[in-house]
Amino acid sequence: MSEERVGFFTDTSVCIGCKACEVACKEWNAVPEDGLSLTAMSYDNTQALGASTWRHVAFIEQPRPDGRTQLPVVEGGSTAQETPVGGDGELRWLMSSDVCKHCTHAACLDVCPTGSLFRTEFGTVVVQEDICNGCGYCVPACPYGVIEQRPHDGRAFKCTMCYDRLGAGQEPACAKACPTESIQFGPLDELRERAALRVDQLHEAGVPEARLYGHNPDDGVGGDGAFFLLLDEPEVYGLPPDPVVTTRDLPAMWKHAGVAALSLLGGVAACFVATAGRGRR
Repeated sequence: MSEERVGFFTDTSVCIGCKACEVACKEWNAVPEDGLSLTAMSYDNTQALGASTWRHVAFIEQPRPDGRTQLPVVEGGSTAQETPVGGDGELRWLMSSDVCKHCTHAACLDVCPTGSLFRTEFGTVVVQEDICNGCGYCVPACPYGVIEQRPHDGRAFKCTMCYDRLGAGQEPACAKACPTESIQFGPLDELRERAALRVDQLHEAGVPEARLYGHNPDDGVGGDGAFFLLLDEPEVYGLPPDPVVTTRDLPAMWKHAGVAALSLLGGVAACFVATAGRGRR
């Protein structure tokens, strides 16, 4: 019997860029080190999601809108707190912890020839590394560019949403380690309701640019199992504005291929009949 579908809601308005989620993910899942060199463009040293970066905290520096210096955060306990979102002067940091989206319609799962990728009883998508044959079909299939093959190995790796911890009734390591509750874990339907309330709260507080990303079950991937509250356009965070499952047209393609094959066979049969008829004369 399957469990209730679970997921992540990442509220970027309260992310402080501490990278505790990155460290916790690496420690729990034994993910190898992926470089400590700064990009020379920000304080980010991991740059993007990949085979050895299952959680990536983006640091985006931009002008502070309307001179605001603070944003309200989700109430925790008996009181709400105010958290600075900017630095000195007229700049602010947009910080966001990115992760595999665990799509409802997962193209990576559709194209895997070995069954290495599978959907768990929690609705998440996991790679079984001992079954992966390194074909790489899943890499271009992902509309978010999440999954990647490791050099000198060839196998594909990505976030498992700590499948082993879920089976033991625990929350994923990244959510457990997040000090501001920017990463929230729980039943997906409950998280969507919570996220909608948070957006309303920010709008009432004078933050009209707050919006949700990946929460809509009617979008191009059927909704994400990991969705986000953003304070700017998705492209600013390196996210595609309108992701679509790359295998969406496969049924139609197979249908057209079948029709073409039948037409070809029909043509060959007609030629054979015509040739046989001439031979009898």
